[in-house]
Amino acid sequence: MQKLKSILFDKRFILTLWFGLSLFAVMKDIIAHPENKLTTHNNYIIYKHNFLNLIHQQKLFGPEPQYYFDLNHYGPVFGLVIAPFAVLPNQIGVVLWTMFLAFILYYAIVKLPLNNSQKLVILLLNVNSLMGSSGNVQVNPLIVALVIFSFIFIRKQQDFWAALMIILGTAIKLYGVVGLAFFFFSDNKLKFIVSLIFWSAVLFVLPMLVSSPAYIIQTYRDWYPDLLAKNAANLTSTRGNVSVMGMIAKIFSIRNLSNTLILIPAVLVFGASMLRIKYWHNIKYQLLLLASVLIFTIIFSTSSEPPTYIIAFIGVGIWYVNLGRPITGYERFLIIFALVGTSFSASDLMPAYLRKNYFIPYALMALPCLVIWLKLIYEMLTRDFDKKEETLQIRTVTT
Repeated sequence: MQKLKSILFDKRFILTLWFGLSLFAVMKDIIAHPENKLTTHNNYIIYKHNFLNLIHQQKLFGPEPQYYFDLNHYGPVFGLVIAPFAVLPNQIGVVLWTMFLAFILYYAIVKLPLNNSQKLVILLLNVNSLMGSSGNVQVNPLIVALVIFSFIFIRKQQDFWAALMIILGTAIKLYGVVGLAFFFFSDNKLKFIVSLIFWSAVLFVLPMLVSSPAYIIQTYRDWYPDLLAKNAANLTSTRGNVSVMGMIAKIFSIRNLSNTLILIPAVLVFGASMLRIKYWHNIKYQLLLLASVLIFTIIFSTSSEPPTYIIAFIGVGIWYVNLGRPITGYERFLIIFALVGTSFSASDLMPAYLRKNYFIPYALMALPCLVIWLKLIYEMLTRDFDKKEETLQIRTVTT
């Protein structure tokens, strides 16, 4: 058992899994479909045409069946982010993009104010989630990394750069706006607000340098109804709306469930957890809020899909490594429940019968994360953060 543990928590082994499985996930479809038009990497083709449509001033939103199925839902700033990869041949660009996302999320995790053992556990817990995201060539690892960076910069009193992370994340995918939850940790709130305004203006104007002001203004006008249409489609999708609202509606066959009935209590509970003002500068309290934000963002969003759960599961990992040691049997059950019911449930690690007949149709991926989020909120409301607690320490092999 000790030998197995030493292998599992060997830094080289974890990094091999982290980057190696992501590379395998994206490469296996390239090998199976060597043609240039990578229909199996449809998301990457959507990303690439965000850039191409931006520089040619063509509509960003709407069907382009001659290039890809589904629709683009990313703003014009994303065209600039994907540009270095979009100019490359598809098979090279998609691999480099996927590995870039794996690296940026890895870099964000290692910059968290945690010890090395805690960072390795978060990476290990999320290997499968990252592999699933990489196989779908999702942008979600970048979004969660930007949220983490906003948290890190605010803690370092670098509000100017924290504001950039929040505005950039929001301009790519609206999930990024949740970084505003860390506003209360800022020591210079006026500077933070001014920085948000500054970066909003910069990122609004920046795409105009490769297109035109009129085009960008019209694109933002088109974006809002596009997002509304996407949300409406998610509500009736089998794979979409993998949220608490979706889970309740699908399990109990409730048509037209009012999301506000769930969201208002959830927001009130979330807000209550932030009222312990004396702990706003306590690192453990801050980390639990980061975990809460990442989980809340996904489980209460009707736009959530299985690949977006890497955002929530990073939060689960941050919560787990910040538990007081030794952990209880209930806490150990919760992390196993989350691994099986959330991380594994949309992958081949879950038996196909259970995946296709229960977890996906009833949005059961949300359940373990909901239970953990409620436990996390309870900790934020009741835990004595001034008390010195034992933290996770694992002997690791490093290079």
